[in-house]
Amino acid sequence: MPTAPRYWAALPAAGTGARLGAGVPKQYLQLRGRAILHWSIDRFRTHPLVSGVAVALAPGDTHWGGLGLAGDPGIMVAEGGAERCHSVLNCLRRLGREASPGDWVLVHDAARPCVRRTDIDSLIEAVREHPVGGILALPVRDTLKRADADSGIAETVERRGLWHALTPQLFRLRPLTEAIESALAAGRIVTDEAQAMELAGMRPALVRGHSDNIKITHADDLALADLFLAQQENAK
Repeated sequence: MPTAPRYWAALPAAGTGARLGAGVPKQYLQLRGRAILHWSIDRFRTHPLVSGVAVALAPGDTHWGGLGLAGDPGIMVAEGGAERCHSVLNCLRRLGREASPGDWVLVHDAARPCVRRTDIDSLIEAVREHPVGGILALPVRDTLKRADADSGIAETVERRGLWHALTPQLFRLRPLTEAIESALAAGRIVTDEAQAMELAGMRPALVRGHSDNIKITHADDLALADLFLAQQENAK
């Protein structure tokens, strides 16, 4: 009897976070007493369905050892690449030494520490029988403007049918690995996993998440993430 596919997580965490201007990579900034990366990893490390986590670190990373996670047998380290997609691909190849080709992989941004356990559960449940996989996302609510070269408004973009892509994004190990490899071979630097799958001719599902699943990019995002984590803790 064939075994049920397992679930794994991959977190690209090799970025410098230059836009935050904090002096250290943003994934290592402190948030409620722990590094942002620690919060993000724990969303999957403690999930009962997740068999293991691969994290991609920048070459020469001097901060990882201070998180207290280096000796965790459920965490594997891969080398970070020049772009996010290179780091994700290295995580997938590392997972390939432990996982089966048909296993599922939850790819999650290292700087999204507030993703809800219930949203992860919803994504898994929504796509477990899907032929491709899917992503957490939110419908666009605001009016969208396209700018011209001088930062003037060139046009108003119809928002009907547009969604904000979030993470995690959930796909099977082999198809996702092959999709990213194919995109890179064609000279395409994909910005998320769904784009790689789209380029391979597949149609991932959109699964509605929550707006507190923010990506920390600017300094004021830290205060907002702190508030969201406090709210989530109080709701338990």
